[in-house]
Amino acid sequence: MPPLKMPARQTRYGAYLFVYIVVVLAVLGAVNYLANQNDKSYDTTSNKRYSLSDQTKKAVANLKNDVTFDYVNRASGFPEAKTTLDRYQALSHKITVNYIDPVKSPDRARAMGIRTIPTLVVTNGTRHEEAKSLMEDEVTGALIRSTKNGPRNICFVNGSGEHRLDDTEGNGYSGLKDALEHNNYTTRVISLIEKPEIPKDCNVTVIAGPHADYAEPMVNAVKNYVTAGGHAFFLLDPPTKGFTGDPSLSKLLAEWGVTPEADLVLDLSATSAYFGEAVPFAVKYQPHPIVNGTDVATAYPLARSLDVKAPSQILFTTSADSYAVTHFESPVKLDPKTARKGPFTLGAAGTVGSGPTQGRFVVIGSSSAAANQILGVRQVGNRDLILNTFNWLTADEDLISIRPKDPDDRRINLSGRQLATLFYLTLIALPLIIIGSGFMTWWKRR
Repeated sequence: MPPLKMPARQTRYGAYLFVYIVVVLAVLGAVNYLANQNDKSYDTTSNKRYSLSDQTKKAVANLKNDVTFDYVNRASGFPEAKTTLDRYQALSHKITVNYIDPVKSPDRARAMGIRTIPTLVVTNGTRHEEAKSLMEDEVTGALIRSTKNGPRNICFVNGSGEHRLDDTEGNGYSGLKDALEHNNYTTRVISLIEKPEIPKDCNVTVIAGPHADYAEPMVNAVKNYVTAGGHAFFLLDPPTKGFTGDPSLSKLLAEWGVTPEADLVLDLSATSAYFGEAVPFAVKYQPHPIVNGTDVATAYPLARSLDVKAPSQILFTTSADSYAVTHFESPVKLDPKTARKGPFTLGAAGTVGSGPTQGRFVVIGSSSAAANQILGVRQVGNRDLILNTFNWLTADEDLISIRPKDPDDRRINLSGRQLATLFYLTLIALPLIIIGSGFMTWWKRR
């Protein structure tokens, strides 16, 4: 009889082993499922270079529909794209990412209207938006644009010497036109001379560098537009030779708390080495949605200062090493003893009225700050700031751009003496210590 116990015992042990394996597999399967559904990563870089911004997380959290990211490129470029796009997909199950190789799927790429690669197309329902690159500001911008409905019209006033949208020279606004249209805005030109009335479908009206003062009917048209809930962007230059200024527009803005001064701001700080003294830089930004998070300098060629009173808000100011002069001969001669000393306000924002008909306006004391010659300079933040201004004016604060995060510069700077010390320690002293230790060990054991 005792031998009969062995099979029963083996059967019991086998059952235990089977149950154990099933439990282990079930646990591993559950862990794998949860890990797949809740993909988490940890960014240990000091500036969170490999993390998405709070704005992106908010935009993804507010998605109401399923969104598709179609990344079109050769297969060799997919791994690099996955590094960025997987972070978006991990934020929400509403985001699906497809990787399309135009060589293997030419018909699909052709049906999408793809002309160049790489291209990322964000599809939300019937809306399709392209991102120029895989930078977070581009991808999130395309995602947010895909959620917007209806046209957003930017109307530029012409007829009094303002900057032209079709001008591709340095002082033209063709670059601004391209940037706005890339961000899903529609641009057009209007004239207040022919008809002193701003169309109601103008989401923002831009008055950029007029070289003649506006007549009273034109000023009244601007005033009526803003007080009725419109949004206006003023980029006004200082009085110079041949231009006596814009007293009518300045008087209107003074009623709203922003008075453009009849002066020219010069910058004597170290930044003047980049563009010259007549291009002051804004180095200090006040809390406001337009400039929140701005950490780079912005340039303002031939700028005038602004006197700002509450409830209007200061946006940015120059450094203390700036001066304002009231004579405009060329070349400008600066006498620090008589010139007003900075810092000076170069940008301001404000509102008119309240409730559903509240108007918004922004004033910058330099029309060239949005011109091609400055907008295309990557070392300054003018492009982001100007686009942020339009986004705030149209009440699209969620479109305020995200600057790509730069890698930290963590180089070690050593003097000649420190380099010599490091050389002798690593290449001479340390090897000698190791050799000596080995020799001592051999001597004791011989």
